[in-house]
Amino acid sequence: MSSRPAAGGGRWVEVDPGRLARWVDGFAGRHGPPTVTSQAYGLLLTAPDGAIAELHAPPGASVAADVPAFVAAASAPRRLGLLLARKGGVAVGIAEGAELVVSKVDTRYVQGRTAAGGWSQQRFARRRDNQTKAALGDATELAVRLLLPQVSSLAALVCGGDRRAVDTVLADRRLAPLAALRADRLLDVPEPRHAVLLGAIAGARAVHVLVRDPGGDAPA
Repeated sequence: MSSRPAAGGGRWVEVDPGRLARWVDGFAGRHGPPTVTSQAYGLLLTAPDGAIAELHAPPGASVAADVPAFVAAASAPRRLGLLLARKGGVAVGIAEGAELVVSKVDTRYVQGRTAAGGWSQQRFARRRDNQTKAALGDATELAVRLLLPQVSSLAALVCGGDRRAVDTVLADRRLAPLAALRADRLLDVPEPRHAVLLGAIAGARAVHVLVRDPGGDAPA
């Protein structure tokens, strides 16, 4: 479980679906039994002391009307597409529940920035742009080859890495059916590697909870 400050106050907490029921019990223990209301994003828990917790359904999970149904939906195995992209690499995979069943990682050298000026700097910049375009072109072909044939079986596509790189890959018209499944969630991941792809499954399946307490940031 990880947490980070939220804009406007409070804290975003990422909770594994298997631990969500325990987390809700802990929230009730700290703040009192909450009122539960269904929202477009998931569930809103409002405690007697004014604390709130927004439970955002993970990608591909159905929105439920109460906590037990929400936990069941979040925990249910789903087939998720994964696309992690940065300028120099891409990792593509398919997860069934917590298991990675399809994966491919591809890297390409993209030259770093240079401190040189003038014509030399322009030449290096053009070379770097061409290397980036080639790398993202490879990433697009990889998504076409591995993800597109499976699109009808995917509950959602979860992306990570550099948003501009991901946008560039999914802008290919062939990937329109895949782009339609893209979740709002963008995973913060380093340069795509197989280990990073494995770790991204937990981030893709996690329940995002926004916690706000009337006395300040609520504990995670």
